[in-house]
Amino acid sequence: KMAAKVNPNVEKMTSFIVMDVLERAKELQEKGVDVIHLEVGEPDFEPSDDVVVAGIKAFADGETHYTHSLGDVELRREIAKFYNSEYGVSVDEDMIVVTSGSSPAILMALQLLCEPGSEVIMTNPGYACYKNFTLAANAVPVPITVKAEDGFQYPIEALKAAITPKTRAIFVNSPMNPAGTLVSKETYAEIAKLGIPIISDEIYHGLVYNGTPVSVLEVTDNAFVLNGFSKRYAMTGLRLGYMIAPKKYMKYIQTMQQNLAICAPSMSQKAGIAALRYGEEDVKKRLEIYNERRVYMIDRLRKMGFVIETEPQGAFYIFANAKKFTNDCYKFAFDVLENAHVGITPGVDFGTNGEGYVRLSYANSLDNIKEALDRIEKYLKKC
Repeated sequence: KMAAKVNPNVEKMTSFIVMDVLERAKELQEKGVDVIHLEVGEPDFEPSDDVVVAGIKAFADGETHYTHSLGDVELRREIAKFYNSEYGVSVDEDMIVVTSGSSPAILMALQLLCEPGSEVIMTNPGYACYKNFTLAANAVPVPITVKAEDGFQYPIEALKAAITPKTRAIFVNSPMNPAGTLVSKETYAEIAKLGIPIISDEIYHGLVYNGTPVSVLEVTDNAFVLNGFSKRYAMTGLRLGYMIAPKKYMKYIQTMQQNLAICAPSMSQKAGIAALRYGEEDVKKRLEIYNERRVYMIDRLRKMGFVIETEPQGAFYIFANAKKFTNDCYKFAFDVLENAHVGITPGVDFGTNGEGYVRLSYANSLDNIKEALDRIEKYLKKC
């Protein structure tokens, strides 16, 4: 048999390790093992009642056909209104493309900006999939080391030094996955001065406990905003995201969307309208619950011997230094899963500089979090 021939960039892609952990956890669960999930970045809440009703009504009313390729105009107007009111920035409906989750938006932004051999700058550690999206766009990921003591923020001098004539974009994620830290307006402004398009991942806005989230659009128009409904509105399976882009690019984005996706799901878009109009009370209630879990988990992990140099200000993760317990966080995470029956994510999923760290999600009930940490504590005492 001939060996399969594939795009060399696809061969360079790494698995999304959190999914490897989840898949092994599900295998254990199928054998009757009680596993507690602290690995997955998915709200444990259901969508608001208004969202559910709107989705069901759309189905019942026959709203099951293609929408405009850029998205239901009513939804795009609500997104524009939201960005205007939340951040005081001027966004028109014709600067927005609605996508099936934010992932296709990431890929479209990179395909738009990059040609083969282009370079895209990202943090190390940082969201695991940026590197693989960049490879899928036939571009080269350029990781910049960010450190816990600096709040995992870009060191501006190192960022400047990394820019070459091939640089096409800089990823910024705030609140950041995995560490939950926020990028300040001053840092956004410093990055914007470099003149390179910023791809700003704002998917965790709405889940902020300390500080105020800044949109990149507050400091520059040379940016692509990624956002969606999965995290803020607990709508992960409805696969609804969007991108806000400079108007000069929109005809190209529309062409890509028409060809690659046609449109986002029509019923999910109706649910998205309801989320923006009526969902904020539930967002606030969930935020209080997340914060209670966050405070508990930080305190408990520290007492167990984990080091948390920077407390998360947003999202629903803690990036904990586990170097007291391991110098191989991949092996450690799978040992915890097999022996303590708790799913956690090894820090190397987020880049080489994540070695020695683990990410734990508090998108689970406080009772489950307490039980999971009891199990990890017992496991550590046996080691």
